[in-house]
Amino acid sequence: MNHVITKQEKLQAPVNQQVSFESGNEMAAKAAAQINYHIMGYFPITPSTEIAQYLDQMKTRGEHDIQLIPADGEHGSAGICYGASVSGARVFNATSANGFLFMLEQLPVQSGTRFPMVLNLVTRAVSGPLDIRGDHSDLYYALNTGWVILTANTPQAVYDLNIMALKVAEHRAVRLPVIVAYDGFFTSHQKRKVLSFKDRKIVTEFIGERPADYPNAIDKNNPVTIGAHMNGDDLIHNNYQQSQAMYNAEKVFEEIREEYEKLSGRSYPTIETYAMEDAEAAVFLINSAAETAKDVVDRYRKQGKKVGVITPNMIRPFPKEAMKVALKNVKAVLVGERADSYGANGANMTLEIKSALQELSGAQPVVLSRIFGVGGKDFYEQDAEVFFDDVLEAAATSVAVKPFDYHGIHAGDQKKRLLPVIKPQTGSYDSGLITVMQDAETEKLKVKVPPLRQLMSKPKRIASGHGACPGCGIFPGLELFFKGIEGDVVVLFQTGCGYVVSAAYPHTSHKQTFIHNLFQNGAATLSGTVEAFYEMKRRGEVEIGDDFTFVMVTGDGGMDIGMGSAIGTALRNHGMIIVEYDNEGYMNTGSQQSYSTPIGHMTSTSNVGKNQKGKAFHHKDTPQIMAATNIPYVFTGTEAYPQDLIKKAAKAQWYAKHEGLVYGKLLITCPLNWKSEERYGQTIIKAAVDSCFFPLYEVEKGKTTITYNPEATNKREPVSEWLKYLGKAKHMLKPENEQLYHAFETEVDKRWNRLKAKHECEYL
Repeated sequence: MNHVITKQEKLQAPVNQQVSFESGNEMAAKAAAQINYHIMGYFPITPSTEIAQYLDQMKTRGEHDIQLIPADGEHGSAGICYGASVSGARVFNATSANGFLFMLEQLPVQSGTRFPMVLNLVTRAVSGPLDIRGDHSDLYYALNTGWVILTANTPQAVYDLNIMALKVAEHRAVRLPVIVAYDGFFTSHQKRKVLSFKDRKIVTEFIGERPADYPNAIDKNNPVTIGAHMNGDDLIHNNYQQSQAMYNAEKVFEEIREEYEKLSGRSYPTIETYAMEDAEAAVFLINSAAETAKDVVDRYRKQGKKVGVITPNMIRPFPKEAMKVALKNVKAVLVGERADSYGANGANMTLEIKSALQELSGAQPVVLSRIFGVGGKDFYEQDAEVFFDDVLEAAATSVAVKPFDYHGIHAGDQKKRLLPVIKPQTGSYDSGLITVMQDAETEKLKVKVPPLRQLMSKPKRIASGHGACPGCGIFPGLELFFKGIEGDVVVLFQTGCGYVVSAAYPHTSHKQTFIHNLFQNGAATLSGTVEAFYEMKRRGEVEIGDDFTFVMVTGDGGMDIGMGSAIGTALRNHGMIIVEYDNEGYMNTGSQQSYSTPIGHMTSTSNVGKNQKGKAFHHKDTPQIMAATNIPYVFTGTEAYPQDLIKKAAKAQWYAKHEGLVYGKLLITCPLNWKSEERYGQTIIKAAVDSCFFPLYEVEKGKTTITYNPEATNKREPVSEWLKYLGKAKHMLKPENEQLYHAFETEVDKRWNRLKAKHECEYL
């Protein structure tokens, strides 16, 4: 059956529906808003982040009542969603790629205990290396989670399948969570004409009332135990029941999609076929690539070539019977997949199609497997033509010359190989200009640094040519910090703006060794590097004279999702430095609120409108959290006070080499997302310090010292002097938001006074 709205340019709205021009992410958000879920636990990751952003914007306008809960990471968001679902609430989430893998541990828990919800998986390449564009490597990890999986080719399908998904999930014969998967950027961001229901009541009436008789955690009259551990005899029966529920989902989906077709005029069979009535050769593709292939089918059909396209709307449970019907008269089928199952001579769908075909009597179609489009590599009509030519040849000869292959690869041209533009630098970072000595009496460090102009003779650690936004404070702040570091460094950047703009293959801005790992594991990764270096040095496997300072750079929320890893590294007290550039949000994914975003500040997930006034809770005091782990040295610094920062960097290096872990936090400007003028970078940061929003201090072996006190020199300013520069916070200065401003001001004063008390008393 062909999709009703393939030719969307001719789309006409039925009486109860409206035409609009929307992306897949917008349609996922619209469906969620019309359903009006109780809870969405979420964490931003490209390209699914927009869904939470759109929902937050809708909430400011009063278009839904969903409680949006910003998690500390995807693992946390999955836990929030599971906890909400066991209460009987209707629950929604969205994620992509490594975020999906981070929550993977939680997903079988939810399906195994049979609590429904809907998760939009906006498919993206799983790193490493990091690639934020769309393929299906994350989707294939979902196949064994026990979740029903629906696949959406178009923004229209995203909307419709999201509505049907909840009804499937809550059906008595299923009671399983459901994933709606669609292609990152190809479907998530590209806009097309779509239909949606004008009145949300049509959606809610179609879905029906929330099941009230399922076991849940908040029924005081019927207390339940959820997730009791089982032995093998019990677990196999639990798994059998879950398996039966999964197979039931296919029949239930067919019933629901027929009901939905009557309501909407749009049909979504488990297997969608295009020109397959008399096809001798077929290409199987998941999601958006199938739309491209249909255009080639039209052209080849005019040439007398009997070809067709098959694309699924459901892959879990795998619609085996429908697939057998679609392929029973075909001589050859090529299965194109945007991910590989390494070493299996074909990816997951290839193997499942081959398994289904084994049940056909008589001659079976020749099956070809092609891996294409990984990392978001475009799939054009020319690529589809290659697929059809290959499968037509196999149909004519009954032979698969290349049963398994990659499509779109090519050998590099040695004549065009890239050569280093800047030679690696070693030795020149030992300036001899900085002296660090330990006071024998107090055991505190004394640092002597020359005038700043002398330190400018030290070469930069990061070359020019990075792609940071104009006015970005990351690299001025880091370079100033590195002026206080002598000798060679090994630097690990967690994912974030600093990494993305400085190390885009095949180029790098880093002059010395650079490592990347994800937000949630950077500190643990570098701690392994540190310990391996010293152990190999102890064994004589590293040159005796070799020495490094190991520095992890985090930011963009890295001390949220990566806090667990950082705390573990602190408790083990590895000899390294963690430097956080604090830009007050998840800026690398588009300025979502993080735990470092101050109260009231506007981000793309804490919008300002009639129903909310920016972020609803205070920012996390990360230096105090890290100081509580009893590491040797914690500091704050900014480029607005360069001598202060350089001295602290020198101390940080000494402590990392002699006593253990160091943590430092640098406040840096982000003009793009702070909505501030680029020229005011240092002025803004100085105002943050002088207002005591960002005090400069250090915690050295448990003793707190304020290194710059604006009150002592009568330079303290009200926090309004800082906020006035920030477009993201100017609404806080309006009379109608006086209460919000007062709450922020009070918290700043409380933290500053507590810090002064610690400065006065070493036991605090």
